[in-house]
Amino acid sequence: MAEIRESMEAREYVLKMAKEHDVKFIRLWFTDILGFLKSFAITVEELDGALEEGMGFDGSSIEGFARIDESDMVALPDPNTFQLLPWRPKEHAVARMFCDILRPGGEPFEGDPRYVLKRNLKRAADMGYTFYVGPELEYFYFRDSKGTEPLDVGGYFDMTPLDAATDLRRETVLTLEEMGIGIEYSHHEVAASQHEIDMRYADALTMADSVMTYRLVVKQIALEHGVYATFMPKPVFGINGSGMHVHQSLFKGERNAFFDRDDKYYLSKLAKCYIAGLLRHAPEITSITSQWVNSYKRLVPGYEAPVYLSWARRNRADLIRVPEYKPGKENATRIEFRSPDPACNPYLTFSVMLAAGLEGIEKGYEVPDPVKENVYEMSEEERKRRGIGTLPANLWEAIQLTEKSEVVRKALGDHVFDAFIKNKRIEWNQYRTQVTDYELKRYLPIL
Repeated sequence: MAEIRESMEAREYVLKMAKEHDVKFIRLWFTDILGFLKSFAITVEELDGALEEGMGFDGSSIEGFARIDESDMVALPDPNTFQLLPWRPKEHAVARMFCDILRPGGEPFEGDPRYVLKRNLKRAADMGYTFYVGPELEYFYFRDSKGTEPLDVGGYFDMTPLDAATDLRRETVLTLEEMGIGIEYSHHEVAASQHEIDMRYADALTMADSVMTYRLVVKQIALEHGVYATFMPKPVFGINGSGMHVHQSLFKGERNAFFDRDDKYYLSKLAKCYIAGLLRHAPEITSITSQWVNSYKRLVPGYEAPVYLSWARRNRADLIRVPEYKPGKENATRIEFRSPDPACNPYLTFSVMLAAGLEGIEKGYEVPDPVKENVYEMSEEERKRRGIGTLPANLWEAIQLTEKSEVVRKALGDHVFDAFIKNKRIEWNQYRTQVTDYELKRYLPIL
């Protein structure tokens, strides 16, 4: 009864807000399997009915959604995600809501990435836990989408003059906050014209919605100023690529289940099993967390991107970093998983990370000792002796590992698992038959 009452109150709130702000159009948002944002608009006159029964649409052309003979889908708006779009006119305003995708009979559609995440969060909830995440998305500003001419030549945390990039970042933060997304930090990143805006820690479903909003807002503000923003993992050779380091923890009620005051690392047994699960299953989830051919141009030694399967407390070169404990900040105890990139599907990425961690908890995996040395500087023999493996080197290797993974299949469900693998195989086959500029410049003059 409490859930029904809360749902009714949320619906009434949405209808009230739409009337007060003179909303004329509502954009209904959802994502496909690859993480691209999809949208269609309804008028405010349809809003009450949409909240009650959803809006039908043809899903046959949505990537990975449905076969042609089962194309009818229903988008049911989540009233808790109602927000005005600040860049649209105040008169006859435009709002947005994220949707859950249903079959015509009302049951959840197993191909909906948001539903996939909800299923995995229920698995955690059934164990008594809430999954919190705090991703750090890096991105580049370029003059346009046809090249990689930067807007600035700043470096990490540089205080650049009030140039175009600084203004863009400031306006983006203000817009995100206007849409109800809390921001902790914004700063210049390591590479020229590379920036980062960090959202405040939240439950994983709220954060996945926020990641989709964040990427759109960054691009929208850039577009309004005549420049281009990209979340491409490695757009420029020879400099750092863009990552999405994901801070994460499990809470039991108000208590951080990762914290243990008596442990020398201040990590609970549960946290260590979670780390062990991520380390063991990282190779097989990498095609999800780094899903593009270009992702593996970033995952190479020397550019602050993790390659080796290790964890540490200080060294940012490792796959998993555990930030130092600060007295009185028990709830801030967390782990940072550093391999994902910002072009992933956040619903699926959060799902497979959680699934890997829970696998470690349920099966009691033992975590290895943290690495104190720089793993990049170790010899191959030393890494082998210490049992430090590596992430897959390219998308094809990653796909092959994922195909054999029961952990990933269970996390994604058969529909998304099979469709994702099919999509990635097509991408790899298209990539490997391309003749690149590198090959023409390298081989044409001599062969």
